[in-house]
Amino acid sequence: MQITMNRLLTSRRALATAIAALSIGITAPLQAQETLEQQAPGVTSFRDALAQGEVTLGLRARTEMVDVGGNDMDLTTLQTRLTFASASYQGFTTLIEMDDVTHVTDFEGGVSDPEGTEVNQVYLAYTAGATTFKYGRQRILLDNQRFVGGVGFRQNEQTYDGFSASNTSFENTTLFAAHVHNVNRIFGEDSPAGDHSNDSYLLNAKYTGFSAGALSGYAYLLDNDDAAAFSTDTYGLRFAGSQANIGYALEYATQSSAADNPADYDADYLLAEANVKLGQFTLAGGYELLGADGTNGQFITPLATLHMFQGWADQFLGGGTGNIAGGIEDAYLSLATSLGGVKLALNYHQISSDDSGVSGMDKLGSEAGFLVSGALAGVNLSMKYSAYSADEFSVDTDKLWLTAEAKF
Repeated sequence: MQITMNRLLTSRRALATAIAALSIGITAPLQAQETLEQQAPGVTSFRDALAQGEVTLGLRARTEMVDVGGNDMDLTTLQTRLTFASASYQGFTTLIEMDDVTHVTDFEGGVSDPEGTEVNQVYLAYTAGATTFKYGRQRILLDNQRFVGGVGFRQNEQTYDGFSASNTSFENTTLFAAHVHNVNRIFGEDSPAGDHSNDSYLLNAKYTGFSAGALSGYAYLLDNDDAAAFSTDTYGLRFAGSQANIGYALEYATQSSAADNPADYDADYLLAEANVKLGQFTLAGGYELLGADGTNGQFITPLATLHMFQGWADQFLGGGTGNIAGGIEDAYLSLATSLGGVKLALNYHQISSDDSGVSGMDKLGSEAGFLVSGALAGVNLSMKYSAYSADEFSVDTDKLWLTAEAKF
């Protein structure tokens, strides 16, 4: 059954305004004394706040080796991240973060880590009582990043230009609202696809007062000026928690095309997953559906951290939509443990078409992968591998990542 909640509303902008007003805590009084107490000791001016700020340096070197249908593509990169965060003055703080990505070896097509130097984040924040406002370029990570994320695995992170507000006035509740006018995508500002102009609203409310877990409700109203096919209205609920040695998550969302999207469709999203701890091991399994509405369209997630889902080989990016015609069903298993401070993980995905009549395919493919990670002398090291075996979609693809990361 398709649910089109937005059609019951007279205006999507009216909904955005109403929830945004709630999320910035208009219903909760702001206490000036609370704001002053958040001021750093010895800070009597914004100049002092800048002088007492902290500078951090991050380095991440990575070699990515890709084999697509027998064609090899390798690239070694170095990400250098310099971050300055000021101290607080009367509730005001600022953050400036610069990223540089350098190609240590010659660039090979097929690896999504472009070379260049960019402003990753730059914003002014103000905290009053239980409400924090941010204006500028910022990182936004909501829930498990299935709908809104930063693609932090890539050397060039996805960040957002706009205004956001987060409020914790109500017990066990976090309310978040943002208006985004530009998305800085992982392809870099020199790429035509690197920036997408938007007029989008991100609304999320999370309640953690249940003993069984946390409940999130969200409305993501996307109006993408540069890629009209990314314009969608998505409404959903997510519940995730754990009891004893068992963890679980259930999620449902419905989506409709919006704004100037040339398609006209309604599609559903469904997630059910669980994990159990067995001594030193954690066994997990799940099912995820990104549904389709016949030939009209399919459920998409253009702001997601797509690398975290449907296998690490990134075979189902769908041009940045996270789906393909006919939709996707993903059944997966994983096994993880830690030995002597070294984390080990294995995973397997079996991916099928939701509507084979539309896609012309049934069993799309399968993927197996492993991850080994740990720290040595203050340096985080990891080796990640994925092998995608094509059935009716794409071609056999193998990817290996060797990463070393340190922060100072």
